[in-house]
Amino acid sequence: MPQNTPPSPARTDRISIGISSCLLGERVRFDGNHKQDAFITGTLGLVFDFVPVCPEVAIGMGVPRPPIRLTGDPQSPRAVGVKDISLDVTAALTAYGRRMAVELEGISGYIFKGKSPSCGTRRVKVYSGGAPSLQGVGVYAREIIQRQPLLPAEEEGRLGDPVLRENFIARVFAYRRWQSLLASGFSVGKLVEFHTVHKLSLMAHGTEYYRALGRLVAEAKSHRPGVLCERYGAEFMAALQRPATRKRHTNVLLHTMGYLKTRLDRADKAELLELIEAYRLGHLPLIVPITLLKHYFRRFPDEYIVKQSYLHPHPAELMLRNGI
Repeated sequence: MPQNTPPSPARTDRISIGISSCLLGERVRFDGNHKQDAFITGTLGLVFDFVPVCPEVAIGMGVPRPPIRLTGDPQSPRAVGVKDISLDVTAALTAYGRRMAVELEGISGYIFKGKSPSCGTRRVKVYSGGAPSLQGVGVYAREIIQRQPLLPAEEEGRLGDPVLRENFIARVFAYRRWQSLLASGFSVGKLVEFHTVHKLSLMAHGTEYYRALGRLVAEAKSHRPGVLCERYGAEFMAALQRPATRKRHTNVLLHTMGYLKTRLDRADKAELLELIEAYRLGHLPLIVPITLLKHYFRRFPDEYIVKQSYLHPHPAELMLRNGI
């Protein structure tokens, strides 16, 4: 039987993320079926604790139930019955979203069911006479996203794209590190350390973010701690949301190689440059030059580089850099 109230996030070292219950195989769809996703339950289940939520079940619609859809203004649609428009669950879904945005404050990411009038995060159909608009956002999802703006959120369908998949998982782990910093008590010193660890990661998403956040940290003492914390967190997560490109990764790889310039002989440098160039041209995945760089830094440790999150943004067993 589906649960109306989701369990609390697990109190372990594993990362908790919210997820639409149907993606885990729970039969909570309007027709009594599910949308189990093998990558989520198989691969991501290795490192994440899932906090399943089905907002329709939670507000008492039951299984099976009349299907609903979004109607009206795409910016503020209503969730009503497909066959019976007098069935209006907009207020109930909104209230539940607001409640869960508070109850799920400890999660580090959220995977929503795409195209859903409750859980879709983009391009949800909104009907208002004529062809439906694709500008809608699910009523429940909108509340979670608006009230937890830093929370990494993605739809299960978009996780099929290797770049978007790696980007989302990297954001989840980065956000978890940010949450840990806040939980330990924010200070300028801790912010400097956090920023230092993420410098190469920021560079991969855009040098403009790298420079802007660097200036913010350099001017940290001129800001009130609360303002500084809020601004850095928002700008940091916004920077990571922009997917890193092959060109920007190449720049970071070459920059990182510079820390080995006095350690490698001519042949080793040539081999590393050859792999980086092959990656730039799309002939090799990112994991290949990264693996060789890690090998060299194990031989020739550099305190700054070894600490960089860029070299280990997520667990190796997820093999996320094998496909980008």
